[in-house]
Amino acid sequence: MSAEAVIRPLGRPGDLGWVVMAHGEVYAAEFGWDTSFEALVARIVADYAAEHDPAREAAWIAEVDGERVGCVFCVAADERTAQLRILLIAPSARGRRLGGQLVDECLAFARRAGYARIRLWTNHPLVAARQIYLSRGFRLVREEPHHSFGVALTGQVYERDLEPAEA
Repeated sequence: MSAEAVIRPLGRPGDLGWVVMAHGEVYAAEFGWDTSFEALVARIVADYAAEHDPAREAAWIAEVDGERVGCVFCVAADERTAQLRILLIAPSARGRRLGGQLVDECLAFARRAGYARIRLWTNHPLVAARQIYLSRGFRLVREEPHHSFGVALTGQVYERDLEPAEA
């Protein structure tokens, strides 16, 4: 029998801390990134928790059988641009299309919130995430090599326009 997977709004006690911990652990194990990445995620999560506007910003948790296995955040980059941030699916839950479902939630929310476009910043080793973004109409608009999180990376910015939400 297949385990039950759900996408729900972030907001239960422990959600914020799980997002930070899971990013730190997964990225260290898979890519060798140091704690400066976990610190970046902690700042993103803390900023969201302290001052997000629920009409313009939201976040979701993916669960399998009641256990957190993924997340994504949608925050304001500016008045017309949303930013998709910190998409993650735990290795144990990959292959269930949860990453795509989280991105779809983010896109639908951004449309309803009235954004004209959405962007994201990622790095070249994140191949599975890039495939999700490309399959949903994002296009690469900029690349730049940098040294962050203890490793050499190529940062990538993707964007896509958003058609208005249907009434």
